[in-house]
Amino acid sequence: MASRRRRRERRLRPVRHGRLRRQPDHVPHAAAAPAARGRLQPAHQLRRHLQPHAHPRRARRRLLRRPLLDHHRRLRLLPARHARPRRVRAPPFAAPAAAFRKRNVAAPEDAGMLYQDKELDALISTNGRLLHTDQLAFLDRAAIVTPGDISTSGQPDLWCLSTVHRVEELKSIVRMLPIWSAGILLATAGSHNGSFTIMQARTMDRRVTRRFEIPPATLSILSTAAMLVTLAFYDRVFVPLARRVTGLPSGITYFQRMGVGLAISILGVASAALVETKRRDAAARHGLLDDPAAAVPLSVFWLVPQFAIHGVAGAFSSVGHMESLYDQAPESMRSTAAALFWLASSIGHYLGKVLVTAVQCATRGRGEWLQDNINRGRIDSYYWLVTCLMVLNLGYYIVCYHFYTMKPLEVADEHGDHDKECELSSINKNGAGAGGLV
Repeated sequence: MASRRRRRERRLRPVRHGRLRRQPDHVPHAAAAPAARGRLQPAHQLRRHLQPHAHPRRARRRLLRRPLLDHHRRLRLLPARHARPRRVRAPPFAAPAAAFRKRNVAAPEDAGMLYQDKELDALISTNGRLLHTDQLAFLDRAAIVTPGDISTSGQPDLWCLSTVHRVEELKSIVRMLPIWSAGILLATAGSHNGSFTIMQARTMDRRVTRRFEIPPATLSILSTAAMLVTLAFYDRVFVPLARRVTGLPSGITYFQRMGVGLAISILGVASAALVETKRRDAAARHGLLDDPAAAVPLSVFWLVPQFAIHGVAGAFSSVGHMESLYDQAPESMRSTAAALFWLASSIGHYLGKVLVTAVQCATRGRGEWLQDNINRGRIDSYYWLVTCLMVLNLGYYIVCYHFYTMKPLEVADEHGDHDKECELSSINKNGAGAGGLV
């Protein structure tokens, strides 16, 4: 016991020459610590205030890991130049809640009367604050200052008052939702590659040599390979050529890239319908309609085009979708934009299941389209249905793109005047985005 006590005392003993040594984190009485006056105090002057003997053994070992500098930060003893910007975390749905509370408050005609706080928004607007827009005007009520919204210390109650920047962040997310939803049906169109296409491959001639046959499930690698080749071709060949025509660093914008991907995906589903029609005709000619286990004398390589086209479409649409979400999302919500991308993919696959169930219920009793015996089924009709839905989805995307408003940012002039605000005229649907990802 005595040796343990000596070791503990040796740990807490200050180092010679006035150097700082790691000490426990706990300061029982903040007022008891001597004032730093802009300088760090030696360990021997704070030793009697730390009272290490007042802590249990495990807590003392854990607290010895952090330096004495943390005590000065906690006691606000550092000089003013080390002060950090004021950061207030807004609760979820704070802006809609504030707007709903003030639903009966008259909105000012001048947007300059709305609440703004550059210091409060400093850590979430390093690239510039968002400017006010006229869309979704109901949410602007969250930035109307009413009595009691700001405390005597100058701190706003974020459940009652939001800055214009935080309101515009919410508007940016809401404006992205229509274009974001256009990517859902893209995942729905590709969901059948792991189900119906594999069933087709099982009934086709999969021989490469006399002793080797291609496993049906391995055909999905063709889509991944096509996507990788397309990405390399896009960056090395397409972008330099398109840059000469459009003058954009990226060749085309991410909105155009996503639209091209949606158009190519239509060709992929249409080619799948044509191949299935050819496979059923081959099964009927050889009398195999009632024998689903028999191999139809048609090479499995007829399925390669649809896998390749889906891979090419993914290289355009998926990458463009992710870039558009990331660039147009607010600076503090870009992780949310990435989550929205994967959410669209998840919803698309669930929607594929819903579509299959709806088709089965609609065609039951009068020639089922989707059944175990695909030679008697009409998978090609299902593919044509998905093709029509993809055409409608492309039209929906074009309409959303036409009415979409890019997010406006404030910029500083050349002399470093950060108070000057202007809407970026270069941010449009034909040029670079705010974040530079196009």
